[in-house]
Amino acid sequence: MRYLMIDRIDELRKLDYATGTKCISLSDDCFEHHFPGQPVYPGALLIESMAQLGGALLEISLLDEREHRPRCVLSSVKARFRDFVHPGDTLTLRADVVSHHDEDALVRVVVRRGEDRVAEAEIIYVILRVDDDALEASRRQFLDVVTRGTRMVP
Repeated sequence: MRYLMIDRIDELRKLDYATGTKCISLSDDCFEHHFPGQPVYPGALLIESMAQLGGALLEISLLDEREHRPRCVLSSVKARFRDFVHPGDTLTLRADVVSHHDEDALVRVVVRRGEDRVAEAEIIYVILRVDDDALEASRRQFLDVVTRGTRMVP
């Protein structure tokens, strides 16, 4: 995975919820053009942050239930943005599994800056079997990085 859009997963309870952190830095490439002199974090990247947290939650949760490593791919998203995100903001994300089936899952994600809700989304994932060693190695590396120090809740 080329772009890590969450810095870490702080807590995870399988098939229930995960919380994560994203620190917004002025050095992020997106601020060069979005917008010079008045930097605003792009909503599309915020959606990707939410999708990465929800996908990681599902993949870690379903790993023990499947005969193969599940790969969760964004299928549909319904998002709402409530405030702008700026450099220097530390965001807390919470993803909750609403439902999951053999081939798809629904996750609700809320993004907060302190106590203020800045965005929320309902994300539908398609759960795939992908037999590609390079892709699997990349995905495993992503999960290893973002789950260092994760508190697994029983």
